Amino acid sequence: MTTTTEPQAKPAVTDAAAAPRQFVNFMFFKVDRAFRRETAAVRADAKAEFAEIVSKHTGPMMVLPYSTVGIKPNTDFMFWRIGYDIDTFQQMAAGINKSILGRYLDVPVSYFSMTKHSQYVDEHFHEGQEGRRLRIVPGKKPFLFVYPFVKTRDWYLLPQSERQRIMNEHIAIGHKYPRVKINTTYSFGLDDQDFVVAFEADSAAEFLDLVQELRETESSKYTQRDTPMYTCRRSTVEEILDSLA
Repeated sequence: MTTTTEPQAKPAVTDAAAAPRQFVNFMFFKVDRAFRRETAAVRADAKAEFAEIVSKHTGPMMVLPYSTVGIKPNTDFMFWRIGYDIDTFQQMAAGINKSILGRYLDVPVSYFSMTKHSQYVDEHFHEGQEGRRLRIVPGKKPFLFVYPFVKTRDWYLLPQSERQRIMNEHIAIGHKYPRVKINTTYSFGLDDQDFVVAFEADSAAEFLDLVQELRETESSKYTQRDTPMYTCRRSTVEEILDSLA
């Protein structure tokens, strides 16, 4: 079974206080149905090799597997990867590409981001968010809800004090759902979105209610895009591989 370990503390880009920041990637995979037509022996070898690749790279970074089978048609599973060295992300991807199963895998979606100090939550400290959100500490909740987030340009033209006022309402609603944990990472200049938002939750219903309530806030007016949204279920690599064929 693949285990989650803390990535080795090799700093990437640092801020003025020299605190290490993490690279974060949500990599979604779709398996070609041709893989299911392979012989049992080929499928077994492919699964064993793939599990070994994941195990090899779990340690230099965190690799958390999630199943998306039957939830959205363009993906079957997702890896939430967190680490300090971008090379480890690319080395793992290269290993997957060269593998037997890699011949049958597409990556329809992949979001890349980094941790960063929040502009709006200096007075709001959340369990599991150390160093003012410079370090992600994933929990063990069964659901993860992932989506890209883009603010309108008008939002960035507002005075900081006005943005803080608007965000205070947003944050207050989030506090009404203490069992839903938010992980916000930043993609400015690194990927197409401004942020990648990932919510960990025990219940899909709680997250649904939270998002519905957030739609009614003033901050929602300044949302340009917050789709596609992905519902991911915490799993193991072995469980994911067994679900594929």
